[in-house]
Amino acid sequence: MNKLTDSLALLAVTAWAGGLWGIGYVAVPILFRAQPDRVLAGHLAGQMLATIAYIGLGCACYLLAYYLGRAGRAAFKQAVFWIVLAMLLLAIAQLVLQPIMVELKTQALPAEVMKSALADRFRKLHGLASILYLVQSLLGAVLALKARQR
Repeated sequence: MNKLTDSLALLAVTAWAGGLWGIGYVAVPILFRAQPDRVLAGHLAGQMLATIAYIGLGCACYLLAYYLGRAGRAAFKQAVFWIVLAMLLLAIAQLVLQPIMVELKTQALPAEVMKSALADRFRKLHGLASILYLVQSLLGAVLALKARQR
């Protein structure tokens, strides 16, 4: 059973960190270059980013249980446990910010949000979401490297 749980933990780290990097830094930029309709591109990007946030929630729950199961209370002294917890909180923050940004887009209709009076607020929220995503992605890279060392 240890081999299975260890393999699932490695798979969870790979899926989560790889998904963050693949979606945020490969798929979304390609989408915005290839899709002339920026509103549609933004909508699709938001769906992809929300999906990876939900994947992160699932992976985090498994990983936190895995580290607690393997180390017990000593897990609270392990960096990987805190990295996973931080990534989980960042994923939750993304899921909180995303509907607020969607609501701003809706309020701006029929104009694009960036051409409306709500542009400044949207820009700030988007900037915050981007920073949180970057931090989560970097933590994901650290987590992947630490998982490899185990």
